Amino acid sequence: MERLDKILSNLGYGSRKEIKALVKAGAVIVDEKVVKDNGMQLDPEKSKIVVNGEELTYRKYIYLMMNKPDGVISATFDSKDETVIDLLYPEHQVFNPFPVGRLDKDTVGLLLITNDGELNHKLISPKWHVDKVYYAEIDKAVDEKDIERFKEGIELDDGYKCMSAKLEIEEATDEGSKVLVTVQEGKYHQVKRMFEAVGKKVVYLRRIKFGNLPLDETLEEGEYRELTEEELNVLINN
Repeated sequence: MERLDKILSNLGYGSRKEIKALVKAGAVIVDEKVVKDNGMQLDPEKSKIVVNGEELTYRKYIYLMMNKPDGVISATFDSKDETVIDLLYPEHQVFNPFPVGRLDKDTVGLLLITNDGELNHKLISPKWHVDKVYYAEIDKAVDEKDIERFKEGIELDDGYKCMSAKLEIEEATDEGSKVLVTVQEGKYHQVKRMFEAVGKKVVYLRRIKFGNLPLDETLEEGEYRELTEEELNVLINN
């Protein structure tokens, strides 16, 4: 059971004060009866709610896929920089969603955004072994020795030893390399620091897959969309 004004607020109908005005005007009907108390308790999944003649489809959670752009931070709020939440439309911001894990400010690609805390925990906790796949461009040649070191577990500059990671070489020259990196953790600047540990530098980084869910390549950087039911099932049953 939830308060009516909270339900309507989550669905983008304004503040509690604005919703109280809607109720006072007789614009809200629940189960065929005009509502007089904006604080009434009800089960939004069982009750029929009509506002200004429009029947509502209630949902508790939202699940979004964003192609995160460069220069935007993975946070819900920042006093200086633009955040991924700032890029959302108001009808999605009202759900108070948050990014699942984080991508560095200059890293682009697949970022999941939701208000489902349980799913968030499952996706970012190393104990669930959810793969995160990155495409990276490196300033030097990457070789078989690097592949082995990533597999064994890279030790970072602070002494932390990473879990085993998969490094695949797509192209390698003395001028630079193109690789795929699969990790199951999300330490601060982890992929960049892993390459620094082997004497190389990441010059471009893009996440292309989270679990079994690939980035929708039709999304331009900065664009996002809701996950389909099929995509959500892929995540949940990862």
